[in-house]
Amino acid sequence: MRKCDVAVIGLGLMGSAALDALLSSGVDALGFDPVGAGANRGSSHGSCRIFRRFNFENPNYTALSDEAHAGWIRLQEAHGQTILTPTPVLEAGRPGSKMVAASRAAAIAMGHPDPALAAAEANRRFPAFDLPDDWDVVVQDGGAILRTEVVMEIMRARAGNRIIAQSAQFEPRHDGVSIRTANDAFFAERAILALGPWLGRALPKLGALLKVTRQAVGWFRPARPEAVALGRFPIFIVERGANDVVYGFPNFEARGVKAAPHNHGPVVGPDDWDPPATDGELGLVSDALAALVPGATGPIIDRDICLYTNSLAADRRPDQGEEFIIDRWPDSRLVVCSACSGHGAKFAPAIGRRLARLATDPTFEAEPFFRLSRYSAFA
Repeated sequence: MRKCDVAVIGLGLMGSAALDALLSSGVDALGFDPVGAGANRGSSHGSCRIFRRFNFENPNYTALSDEAHAGWIRLQEAHGQTILTPTPVLEAGRPGSKMVAASRAAAIAMGHPDPALAAAEANRRFPAFDLPDDWDVVVQDGGAILRTEVVMEIMRARAGNRIIAQSAQFEPRHDGVSIRTANDAFFAERAILALGPWLGRALPKLGALLKVTRQAVGWFRPARPEAVALGRFPIFIVERGANDVVYGFPNFEARGVKAAPHNHGPVVGPDDWDPPATDGELGLVSDALAALVPGATGPIIDRDICLYTNSLAADRRPDQGEEFIIDRWPDSRLVVCSACSGHGAKFAPAIGRRLARLATDPTFEAEPFFRLSRYSAFA
């Protein structure tokens, strides 16, 4: 039986960042995942995610963004590969948009200049847009395209032979965690579970507080390619209604404009990746581009599916749901990470450090708003 101090089960962005933090600190750690970097399944697949410094979801995330940004820059400088491509972030919504107001407030609270911009000025600065004159708009700096495929390749390479590329079954014990693959048995003093949509299946008590949803993603052939090129076109998030939010990227890969709804799709199981995104699922995106970003509108030329794992609203420390869970599992030597709700990827270096410390430092606790104790079931 092979032994280690910490096992990390699940090596998407969060698990890989945790394994990287452990190994960088000299901890004897192993990572387990049958899905290789670049595979088209798992929460972290695909070439890119949005990095935002100022987060409309919750002011708690701004400091986490800054910590994560420093981690991405360290990794980028150490390996000489582009991980963050700086890009403005345009957020827009109807008059009185709560999303835009929260993003604006997050920037101002950090001493940043007011990022509000008149819609007409936004249209002039970014000619692909045709935002209504009365819409609320902010344009934030500090944003970037996060090259997730590059990150996954770098982290897998850094881990080297510390990765076991097999499915792993775990069993908590009073003195640690037993782990079995198809070929071998392992024993870890502690284990970090970063299983994405599969975590609720592994821990049914936690699964009762999670909701996995199917999220359609499309790439659109732009009507005006020059207007949506990197450097002339921002990352964007536009809110037409309470359940009608669309985000997108510049055409930085010569693949078209990547755009998708940020609304929750239908509830699915963790293995429900098929069929590919349909025209119907991408209809809201096509409509939003045609109405608000006509320079980016056009035929769908590629499509994908992501799965969001969303936490339900807490009751003991009330929140609106969709907050992260980063905590020790009660009465065990397990650490859990989940429910990153479609916007967690950008925080991976900061979350990875927290997971590593939870597994190695008995005095460390994650922030209260990340803890399981905010739910009565774990009080």
